[in-house]
Amino acid sequence: MTRPWTPGTADEDLSALAATPRLVVALDFDGTASPLVPDPMAARALPEVAVQVERLAALPDTVVAYVSGRSMHDLRVITEHTDDSAIALAGSHGAQYWFPGDDPDAVHDAFDEDGTREELWAAAKPIIARYEGAEFEPKTFGMGVHTRRADRETEERVFAEIDALVAERFPHWRRRAGHRVLEFSSRTEGKDAAMTALRERFDATGILFAGDDVTDEDAMRVLGPGDLGVRVGPGESAATLRVDTPQQIAELLEALADERTAARQ
Repeated sequence: MTRPWTPGTADEDLSALAATPRLVVALDFDGTASPLVPDPMAARALPEVAVQVERLAALPDTVVAYVSGRSMHDLRVITEHTDDSAIALAGSHGAQYWFPGDDPDAVHDAFDEDGTREELWAAAKPIIARYEGAEFEPKTFGMGVHTRRADRETEERVFAEIDALVAERFPHWRRRAGHRVLEFSSRTEGKDAAMTALRERFDATGILFAGDDVTDEDAMRVLGPGDLGVRVGPGESAATLRVDTPQQIAELLEALADERTAARQ
C-alpha cells in the first residue's frame, strides 16, 4: 500500500535504500523533476531538484538517471544535458539510452525505419490541426498528442479521432495515455525495461524510482526488495511512498542524499 512521506520525518525504507552498496536514482521528468507546463519543450527541472540530483550523482557508487517517454533528443534539451554529464538518460520509455562516458552522439537503441511512422504523422497532423490547443509531438518511434492548452471537451474529441485512426491503420502500435497526452509507439518497451537496463548496467543493489503518471507504473511494478518506488501526486500506484509535488521530490532527494552521505562516512 502506498503511504504518504512527510518532509522532515525519518522513514525506514528510505534509510535502508540510502545504505545500499550501489544505488541508482531514476526519475521521471515531466511532473516529477519538473512541474507540468503548457509547452512541453519549456519543461525544466526545478532548481531545488537539480541541486539534489547533482549532489547524489557526485556520491560514490551512486548513479542518477532521468527515465522519460520523451525521445532522446528532446530529453537532452529539457534536462539541459551536456556531453560530459554524469546523469544517465533513458528515453522513449526505455527504448533509448545514453550513459555517462558515452560518445556525445551515442544512443543505444534499435531503430528500424520502415516509413510507417511518417505515414502515421501524415495522417494524424491534419486531424490534430483542426483542434484548438492540441499539439503534435514527433517521437523517434511514433508520436504524441498534447492537450495541455485545450479544454477537456476538445481533448476527448481529438483523442477519440486519433484513436480511431490508429485502430484502423496502425493497430499494432502501443498506446499510452498520460496527463493531457496520448502517445503511440511502434516499440513495446516500457519503463520496466529501463529499470532492468539500469540495474544491469550499474550492478545496482537498490533503485529509487519516482514518477507521477500511469506510464510510470510499469517501472513501479518491477521494483523488488531493496528498491523504493515514489509516486508524485494522486492516483492508484504500486509505489511505496507518495509525495504531493515535484517540490517534495526535491526534499525527499535531499533526505536521501543526507542519509547516504552520512552512511558512507
